[in-house]
Amino acid sequence: MKFNRALPRTAAMALAVAGALCAMNPAVAVDAQGGNPKFDRLDTNRDGFISRAETREIRDYSKAFNEADENKDGKLDRSEFIKAESIHDRIATGKYVDDSLLTAKVKAALLKEPALKSLDVSVETLRGEVLLSGFVTDLSQKEKAMKAAISVNGVTAVKDAMVVR
Repeated sequence: MKFNRALPRTAAMALAVAGALCAMNPAVAVDAQGGNPKFDRLDTNRDGFISRAETREIRDYSKAFNEADENKDGKLDRSEFIKAESIHDRIATGKYVDDSLLTAKVKAALLKEPALKSLDVSVETLRGEVLLSGFVTDLSQKEKAMKAAISVNGVTAVKDAMVVR
């Protein structure tokens, strides 16, 4: 059985990039006065806390909010906010890595598909949704590519942007 060395390298690269992005996150940066610019921007009523309503603009923040709210008062102080930001970044990084891994798995499934010129098909993944694009020679190849992609565990939907030439 052949082992494709590119898959572990792709996953490792995705983890490295995600880690670097998290390390550079300006959201938890502290300014010279000891404040946090993102906290100050979100604290619209200037009470020194951030409520759930004040975090509504942040996508997928409720889980991080719940975990960081140590005293369960429904609001975050500055230290709880830093914890929430860390949790939120970890969740976002996990989603990015999941999408990268799904992309690699779909590409592998396409390579395994007989009579399919899988190198002419590009794969992009966002939140479990896969986009197939590129060129195929006929409709049967298009269908094979779609079936191979949807068969990968974790894929929630497959969008077709392939062109028959």
